[in-house]
Amino acid sequence: MPANQPSSATAAPDLSGLWIPLVTPFRDGALDHAALAALTRRLAADGVAGFVVCGSTGEAAALDEDEQLAALDTVAEAAGGLPLIMGLSGYHLGKTTTWVRRLAQRPLAGLLVPAPHYIRPSQAGLLEWFGAIAEASAAPLLIYDIPYRTGATIARDTLLTLAANPRIRGIKDCGGDAGKTRAVIADGRLQVLAGEDGQIFGTVAEGGVGAIAASGHVQTARFVRLIALLREGRLAEARALWQPLQPLVEGLFSEANPGPLKALLAHQGALRDELRSPMTRASDALRERLVALDAALSRP
Repeated sequence: MPANQPSSATAAPDLSGLWIPLVTPFRDGALDHAALAALTRRLAADGVAGFVVCGSTGEAAALDEDEQLAALDTVAEAAGGLPLIMGLSGYHLGKTTTWVRRLAQRPLAGLLVPAPHYIRPSQAGLLEWFGAIAEASAAPLLIYDIPYRTGATIARDTLLTLAANPRIRGIKDCGGDAGKTRAVIADGRLQVLAGEDGQIFGTVAEGGVGAIAASGHVQTARFVRLIALLREGRLAEARALWQPLQPLVEGLFSEANPGPLKALLAHQGALRDELRSPMTRASDALRERLVALDAALSRP
């Protein structure tokens, strides 16, 4: 079978641990591949499980397809063999599956797929959407449940129906429904990753396997250790790590992501504080607060 064709079965990836949804550095409007590679190497050395490329934190909506592929190739070269998940989005099923088949030419651990945005399909339509994309993909799917971005709520029964598809292996949970999260964890067929950084502790303590967390770009080793402790059931030790992190996590999302994160990374010299419109830079006041919070966490 040609390499760019999906196989009849999809291997189950291990999604446990901390995954970083990478920012996309820019320099004078263009992708800054040197900064992206250096950032990837630093995070890989800090013990992350893998990377999500071209997610919402990566400003994927502002990148054309060639730029997305170039970013993916840069990360793949710098990641030291760590697994990569590619984000995608859209609402035109034919165009989306064409793009998915193009992505099949890259070795990916998964595709992170939200509901189609704007059109708000029925639950039956959502089953068709995810089923068609899974069938077209050479890599397993992770459902990205994020109704505040897509306008579509994926019902609990719909998720459990999708869990029966062997090509769908996990979920990035930003659904805001604790009961649904618990039901999917208890069902056991989908690996559940916290997608809201403030919910890492609760989700993993209840049986989630890890997190896809933008905050993990900074204080990375602490986040890696936090998830490891939670998965081992060492809650008191995990709590001692988590509680000091919470003000930083809250600050990083107090203005539109990834503006605050890029401001802090720019202060650290990792990239330029540059975003593509309509995304905007963080306020000066927030930048100063984030720098202070990060510095406090970095003291011995």
